[in-house]
Amino acid sequence: MDKLTQYQEIIQSLLSEYSDRRSNHEVDSQCIFDLQRNHFQVVNVGWSDRGRIYGCVLHLDIQNDKIWLQYNGTEIDIAQELVDRGVPKSDIVLGFQAPHRRPLTDYAVG
Repeated sequence: MDKLTQYQEIIQSLLSEYSDRRSNHEVDSQCIFDLQRNHFQVVNVGWSDRGRIYGCVLHLDIQNDKIWLQYNGTEIDIAQELVDRGVPKSDIVLGFQAPHRRPLTDYAVG
């Protein structure tokens, strides 16, 4: 299996597992996968006592053979989850970190 397909499958599995755990009777946690452009998101959609709920909670992309973590609005360490599933740290970019801060992490810089 080529690297792109492997990373697509890892991301889809990880986000689907998260989404399945988070959905409830008021809020639906939905996965959005664009395999042609390599964009992957989880969005929450629903209602609470305080009003409408809608927003992206996770956003990952695959760019230049690396997984970019664009947004993580959860308490889960998504980067570590990827490592635990076999993705080397050198292939994970913390896109939500400013470029000048990325060299201070254990992950790829871009």
